[in-house]
Amino acid sequence: MQPIRLIRGFLSVGAWTLASRVVGFVRDVMIAAYLGTGPVAQAYIVAFTLPNMFRRFFAEGAFNTAFVPMFAKRLESGENPRGFAEEAFAGLATVVLAVSLIAHIAMPWLVLMQAAGFQGDERFDLAVIYGRICFPYILFISLTALLSGLLNAGGRFMAAAAAPVLMNFILIAAMLLADRHGWDMGLAMAWSTPVSGLAQLFTVWWAAKRMGFALRLRRPRLSPDMRRLLAVAAPAVLAGGVVQVNLLVGRQVGSFFDRGIAWLTNADRLYQLPLGVVGIAIGIVLLPDISRRLKNGDTGGGRHAYNRAAEFALFLTVPAAVALVIAAYPLISVLFRRGAFLAADVGPTALALAIYGLGLPAFVLQKVLQPLYFAREDTRTPFRFAVWSMVVNAVVALGLAPFIGFSAAAWGTTIAGWTMAAQLWRGTRAFGEAAALDDRFRHRLPRICAASAVMGAVIWGLMLALGDALEQPGTRYLALSALVFGGLAAYGAAALVLGAFRPSDLRAGLRRQR
Repeated sequence: MQPIRLIRGFLSVGAWTLASRVVGFVRDVMIAAYLGTGPVAQAYIVAFTLPNMFRRFFAEGAFNTAFVPMFAKRLESGENPRGFAEEAFAGLATVVLAVSLIAHIAMPWLVLMQAAGFQGDERFDLAVIYGRICFPYILFISLTALLSGLLNAGGRFMAAAAAPVLMNFILIAAMLLADRHGWDMGLAMAWSTPVSGLAQLFTVWWAAKRMGFALRLRRPRLSPDMRRLLAVAAPAVLAGGVVQVNLLVGRQVGSFFDRGIAWLTNADRLYQLPLGVVGIAIGIVLLPDISRRLKNGDTGGGRHAYNRAAEFALFLTVPAAVALVIAAYPLISVLFRRGAFLAADVGPTALALAIYGLGLPAFVLQKVLQPLYFAREDTRTPFRFAVWSMVVNAVVALGLAPFIGFSAAAWGTTIAGWTMAAQLWRGTRAFGEAAALDDRFRHRLPRICAASAVMGAVIWGLMLALGDALEQPGTRYLALSALVFGGLAAYGAAALVLGAFRPSDLRAGLRRQR
């Protein structure tokens, strides 16, 4: 993949991920408006999180980190990639189906594992009911994740990136129908969850069929290829478990504070917009690209791809982090304050958003750095780093909770994120020249930071100038638009003047694309 194809892959996945996150954000705003931060909202958040936690554990965060590099290399060399993919497909389906059946029985304990603070009130019973309805989603979405990895390894990013948009539309439609017909809102959202998973699975399976990989379920067997896959995936599964422990710690802390889980979740949804658009897009595109380059011995090309990915990521996420920290309150107030989401919910949610914003560059850098390890089929080193990050998260979140309340969970997440990023970066020294920072990156990084600081000052000044306009029902949307576009204009101008970005980069990319 040439550099321009790499950037085009980032933009393609990023655009669809942006669409998914925007539609998902509309979904979350609707949930907040219909349910606020009360018991039904908190119960559904925990129920929906359960299958997503196991999905990341088995598929996206663990299985695919082993599957994608191995499949990409077989696809490049023609070593029976379809047979390997079908064996992996069958094995994953068998494991996840077994987990689903066990989870249905063990749902009360799974809810307590997520939110022990629910015990003894109505949130617990609701979360158990919703959890049993939602959990089959894990089967469909785990197979969707594997097929998405297959498509990404083949350079076909659109269907995999577009599938989550379909999920969010289905959930939005369920809420609108429930509101119109007077159905129970929590149950409508719970039932729409597995339906959305089935729709996503069909979408990516059809795309894989068009690529020539119409995978069929076969009887699972422990072939030499599967043994190798499991050997590589096992540390990633453990690392994925560590990441989920981090999330569990935060959710447990939030569950012991009234409305804490809802405040943390709504803040998380907003900061996931830039994280998903940039970080996930880069991780999806970079891993198969570096895997192919290693297969072909292209060390220089791999270094260039890594540096451009890091530069592209920080160019977008450093200013996003500054904006989330400075403008957290007006963002939450304008975007969420309506219906059952009250003015009293704005301040705590904005506090969590500002703390998460401080960690945004760290989480995006993780997406850039991890493919350097996974492409070499090294999942053990990131696992060791993840364990240390888990310890940091637990110490910070649990240690600070008695003193600062629910926001300790956000501080734990952010500090652990920077700990993980620092360890990954330090560990790349073992890769030598293949992971070294080039002159262009070193030249532009301080200029990106300076341009972001200029933008932050402009946003602060605009917030003071707009004042009450950001709070009034008739003007707040227009005022927030002025704040956002003013910040974007300030960053763009500062980036050009300071040399964080050059128009020649865009012109060269467009010429190559044509």
